Amino acid sequence: MSEWNLRGEVAAVIGGTGVLGGAMAQGLAEAGASVAVLGRDHDRGHKRVAAIEAAGGTGVFAACDATDKASLKAAHEAVVAALGPVNVLLNAAGGNQPQVTLNDDLDFAAITTDDWQRCFDLNLGAGALLPCQEFGSAMVARGRGSIINIASVAAHLPVSRVVAYSAAKAAVLNLTQFLAREWADKGVRVNSITPGFFPAEQNRRLLFEEDGTPTERGQQILSHTPMDRFGRPEELVGAAVFLASDAASGFVTGTDIRVDGGFLATTI
Repeated sequence: MSEWNLRGEVAAVIGGTGVLGGAMAQGLAEAGASVAVLGRDHDRGHKRVAAIEAAGGTGVFAACDATDKASLKAAHEAVVAALGPVNVLLNAAGGNQPQVTLNDDLDFAAITTDDWQRCFDLNLGAGALLPCQEFGSAMVARGRGSIINIASVAAHLPVSRVVAYSAAKAAVLNLTQFLAREWADKGVRVNSITPGFFPAEQNRRLLFEEDGTPTERGQQILSHTPMDRFGRPEELVGAAVFLASDAASGFVTGTDIRVDGGFLATTI
């Protein structure tokens, strides 16, 4: 459909070096956007750009530590110099951390404030706050832009064991709605995507045994997912392209699109 055409748009994908962020970066490029892949892993970043270009798209890699404001500013300037002003920001940095994952060796009372803060710095700071300040402010100044934050099913209902991650992602949802309200009359839309469970580097061992069968935790997740499977990275692309497109979602702001196989629709 013509409204899914992103030709002429410049998109920055922070965390585009990861599995899910990379898939969405690829999808935005295939929809016509010029895409900047931002992240700390140079090798993965350049490989993603090569894949974008091999598919006929335009991409650049900019090294970036999204927990650091100076690094974000330098990456932003590099992207603008290479591609032009950024119209679409997709914040895909984040992830759970073992230091704040409850288990037999760690209970809630044993979580340190430093580890808790690091989880928030990664998922709320790098995952939304700092990039929105850097890129979002420029969008406001130009009077146009679309920001897409990545939430989690754990933001809506606290998932067992991942208490700090759940709290940080809930804050991402709240910040998304706050900025949507603040910037609605300035031409900048702010929305989020809630992925269900998608196998990636950080959670593969949690979800699968070495022989590829689900772990006990993985089976618990599947039993709570009506579609009875995990998500595939490319299944996030449609929501990302929809929210990036002014023609497709120009009156959509402050909303969250769930791509979770029905996980949040299930109780007992």
